[in-house]
Amino acid sequence: MATTLMDTYGTRPLTFVKGEGVWLWDADGNKYLDAVAGIAVCGLGHAHPQVAAATAEQASTLVHTSNLYNIPQQQQLGDKLVELSGMDSVFFGNSGAEANEAAIKIARLYGHNKGIDTPTIIVMEQSFHGRTMATLTATGNRKVHAGFEPLLKGFLRAPFNDINSIEQMAANNADIVAILVEPVQGEGGVNVPAASYLPKLRDICDRQGWLLMLDEIQTGNGRTGSFFAYQQCGLLPDVVTVAKGLGNGFPIGACLARGAAAQTLQPGNHGSTYGGNPLGCATALATLNVLSEQNLPARAAQLGSFFLSQFKELLKGASCVREIRGQGLMIGIELDQPCAELVAKAAAQGLLINVTAGNTIRLLPPLIMTDEQAQQVVDILVPLIKDWGSSDATSV
Repeated sequence: MATTLMDTYGTRPLTFVKGEGVWLWDADGNKYLDAVAGIAVCGLGHAHPQVAAATAEQASTLVHTSNLYNIPQQQQLGDKLVELSGMDSVFFGNSGAEANEAAIKIARLYGHNKGIDTPTIIVMEQSFHGRTMATLTATGNRKVHAGFEPLLKGFLRAPFNDINSIEQMAANNADIVAILVEPVQGEGGVNVPAASYLPKLRDICDRQGWLLMLDEIQTGNGRTGSFFAYQQCGLLPDVVTVAKGLGNGFPIGACLARGAAAQTLQPGNHGSTYGGNPLGCATALATLNVLSEQNLPARAAQLGSFFLSQFKELLKGASCVREIRGQGLMIGIELDQPCAELVAKAAAQGLLINVTAGNTIRLLPPLIMTDEQAQQVVDILVPLIKDWGSSDATSV
């Protein structure tokens, strides 16, 4: 069938028409257990009644006015995020990429205000920050860059989880103004750094007068076991970005800042027509209320421990498994070769999974998943991996 859509996503074999909790139904009426959650977006599952009610009520009252006017729901959501994060102020956009664009602009203006002509941001290999030109440049994946050169200047790339490389850059470049890093790399393969990594980055930034900017687009909103991942490290960043699970499916992103970073952008420096509209803010506020009321970050930590222990025990000795890692409900099972075919094999058994970085199965389940549903994920996925690993199809 002919389509008017640009071919940016390739073939998409499934068409979903209904969701409820952790379940999705396709156009043929087949039911699937969703362990992807819209790529870490639907933390409360699908069609959550409290969120749906807030969205419907606001949609029937006022959807949009623009930021030419005060928006009460925006102020309420900002207050809630500041309370949860320890930051001072918030800028609202419509996506994670927009939130990261705001962070990059803050860093550059911060540098210019200090008299630095070419403000430079350290970013990490294997990172992912978005697909706009600035966030694409910041992303540490050559495949994402290909065909879109020339990339923007003002970025230095360092290996993830390597403090020595950062120290060397600090000694050799006076133009550095910030570090932008994910607490856990999601698209890069669910890469979890050493527990000392973020605190050491905080220390370097303090010594150098740099901004520590954390991309919590995927790790935020309770997914890693606390509302923000950095809260498990006993530190505060200067800038933190959040999106994905913030609206439980409604597109909204936020860039939060504190101290000098919070005072950097002034009227006319940045803006958004849709950012922080009444509909998005009412939806996100309802989402945050459910996350808090049901203590879902703690539930994510509990479920994450269950998944890690189960997979490590049941896949012990499987020669195709290189490493099993994760934090909260970000789980990565790295295999010894590309394994994209497992997505379709799992779907055939009613389970939705994702493969990232070519050979890593990534699980990003809703935070509302029950123990029984978590066990169902394990019961389907473990035999699939074992069968795949032992089949002739995987032999080199």
